[in-house]
Amino acid sequence: PGGDPESPLQALIFDSHYDSYRGVVVLIRVVNGSINKGNKIKFMGENLTSEVEEVGIFGPDMIEKEMLTAGEVGYIITGIKEVGSIMVGDTITDLKNPAEKSLPGYKKPKPMVYSGLFSIEGGDYENLRDALGKLSLNDSSLDFVPEVSVALGFGFRCGFLGMLHMEIVRERLEREYGLKILTSAPNVAYRITKSDNSVIEVKRPSDFPPQEKMLKIEEPYVEATIITPKDYIGDVMKLANHKRGNFKDMQYISPERVEIKYAMPLSELIVDFFNLLKSITSFFSSLTFAFPVPFFSWLYLRHKVLQ
Repeated sequence: PGGDPESPLQALIFDSHYDSYRGVVVLIRVVNGSINKGNKIKFMGENLTSEVEEVGIFGPDMIEKEMLTAGEVGYIITGIKEVGSIMVGDTITDLKNPAEKSLPGYKKPKPMVYSGLFSIEGGDYENLRDALGKLSLNDSSLDFVPEVSVALGFGFRCGFLGMLHMEIVRERLEREYGLKILTSAPNVAYRITKSDNSVIEVKRPSDFPPQEKMLKIEEPYVEATIITPKDYIGDVMKLANHKRGNFKDMQYISPERVEIKYAMPLSELIVDFFNLLKSITSFFSSLTFAFPVPFFSWLYLRHKVLQ
């Protein structure tokens, strides 16, 4: 195995799960150094310290060992009970002899789509909170904070990487934890420059400041790539333009199929764009998008336009 057993400890977290009796079980690959039972360690990305209570490997059951060294894959148990404390991709190092830097590639994912998740059965709020916390152990891109709705009661405002991610989380909550979930309409985060030139990020409509206190509103854009038969080019472009898309490029990838690229507001894509695209092309089109594009669009305030 690669790595230097004599170097300061660097271990990569690639997964984790929750054990009701022992807390969070962290799955790691030791890149450099070694980790022993009783070591005091630090999670470099989260700036969290703890003590190793158990070290081991999978065979396939959990088999306790005294030590994991460079190149080995296994698990550690630290007794941490807070499920949101461990992030996949973070680096573990020794508290007394720490590594100079984290392993490359770790960056906390930034959610792009937000939606409210509420339990249909009002008494399941605590169960929903626990389930979201456990899901976030091996899905570091899932973000959630408590939310109260006048109509739906207590729930959570959750951040997702996209619509597919949102559907997967909802499905897992229902299948793995037996919860009946109601989701609110998805929305995106807006960047607002206030009249005092401070910048805030707003993730739900109720958090918008009064109009007279806003100088500028910006929304995230994505680069959408649509592949469609040539017979539907006109209808596809009409739809994209109607959804405030900015045309970027069009290329024929075969005599019968064309690739069209647009820069589009993410808020337009997450509502009904794909369903409309399938409808006008008789299900013969595909859509992919990448975000973020390196700019935000301005949404002009109505009272500014009137001035």
